[in-house]
Amino acid sequence: MHSTDNLDDGYMGSGKNLKRSLKKYGKDNFKFEILEFLPDRKSLIEKEKQIVTEDLVKDTMSMNLKKGGEGGFINDIHRKKFMDAAKKSVKIALKNGRETQKKLRKENNEWVKSLKKNISQGLKKVNFNPNTFAGKKHTSKSKKLISKKNSISQKGEKNSQYGTCWITNGKENKKIKKENIQDYLILGWRNGRVFIK
Repeated sequence: MHSTDNLDDGYMGSGKNLKRSLKKYGKDNFKFEILEFLPDRKSLIEKEKQIVTEDLVKDTMSMNLKKGGEGGFINDIHRKKFMDAAKKSVKIALKNGRETQKKLRKENNEWVKSLKKNISQGLKKVNFNPNTFAGKKHTSKSKKLISKKNSISQKGEKNSQYGTCWITNGKENKKIKKENIQDYLILGWRNGRVFIK
């Protein structure tokens, strides 16, 4: 069962057996079929109870680990233990912040290494490269588009350089607020900047 506002969200199911099979055989080797639309979560839970019965769970071809309508928990005790542990973790994390994170990373170093490796491999699969623009240049068309967008988003007071100017004393350059320029002109500075080698 799945509740969503987006039918194309890529959801295929959340059971452990299904996830393992998806990983092993690939998403393309599975067929996704919507059996029924229901008006609310309560109706959905009831319908799943009717479909995913004890007999279906016992079937060796079924990937369901327990009867329908129970979600990811084996029973109410399992659900309560999970929720209590989650609440405790959140409280500890909020209380201790970064120190807790460091401690958890240290204690779970192998898990963290594995996670980093999996993320790295996943990014490589989609040809992720943090320097994707390295060695490339914008086309004239993209430069015009950037210019057009910046002319709106960087106009007037929105511009990060608004109300500033360059001054120089011949040896060094400074960027200052225009309202302070008189203080510098008195000290021998002048408008503009020089390129010093």
